[in-house]
Amino acid sequence: MLSLRLFRLCSVHAMWNEAPILQESYKVYKVTRFRSLYTETRTRAFCGGSVKMGSRGNQVVEKQSPVSYQNVVVMRHGERFDNFEPSWAATAARPWDPPLAEAGRKRAFETGWRLRQSLGFPIQRVFVSPFLRCVQTAVQLVASLSAVDEGRGTVTSNGVTVDPSKVKVSVEYGLCEMMNSRAIRPNVAPKDGNMNFDIAKCEAMLPAGTVDKNVERVYKELPQWEETVLQAGARYQQLIKDLADRYLSENLLLVTHGEGVKVAVSSFRKDAAVNEADYCGYVELRRPIFKEDHAFTTGSSIYLLVVVKLV
Repeated sequence: MLSLRLFRLCSVHAMWNEAPILQESYKVYKVTRFRSLYTETRTRAFCGGSVKMGSRGNQVVEKQSPVSYQNVVVMRHGERFDNFEPSWAATAARPWDPPLAEAGRKRAFETGWRLRQSLGFPIQRVFVSPFLRCVQTAVQLVASLSAVDEGRGTVTSNGVTVDPSKVKVSVEYGLCEMMNSRAIRPNVAPKDGNMNFDIAKCEAMLPAGTVDKNVERVYKELPQWEETVLQAGARYQQLIKDLADRYLSENLLLVTHGEGVKVAVSSFRKDAAVNEADYCGYVELRRPIFKEDHAFTTGSSIYLLVVVKLV
């Protein structure tokens, strides 16, 4: 059973015409109660073990200590080009699928470096929405995360040599934007709802050698057009669970859209509400890994840092 919980929420601020500038601010939320993906499973920290409320309200103390933790980072893409050039859509071949602006490329690259330096664990696998702004965000992130030279001599991935063994990448349909006119502007959305993504072209944009061709996608195709907000939320929530369960021994980075980050917060914090996720804003989720009978399992409980951090 998956019991990922909210660990922290972060974003990196960047300048449009200069190298990215990091600004930090912190906000601590008072913690009252947490909710996991499964609302019937509630836990709280308890002196080196944990307490789980049973079906009849009795407490069952689990004293086993985790051997490690799995971390899942859910991130929004960088700045989209059409927000800087509103007239772009009028002549674009794919007006529903804008690229990143230069500010978005810089912010994504800088965020990758920040993750590499501050997370405290390596990102081993990246999953990305097929929308162009997400793929281009992943290009910058992966370049930062897997750069051979750890020195800083550039503000984007241009000229960066990567070690493809460090991070593997896959395109996942299920991480796509909400498939409705609320998320995709009605004046640019294809009338038949057919986004016509070419996954091979998406993969070709990613750093050489980083694409994992052996990964089986959770979603074989895009969701149906005009899915509701609730349906999209359930999709994001279930997908986080499915991907984490498939890659139990790896730390994941999911590059998606603003609604996906909001769902990642609200699904794990009952008392939290996110009006908008910043560009490249991310939430870090964590769960313990236990060893039982020579096999690894997630168990049913969670240890967590009861602080939400906005950077």
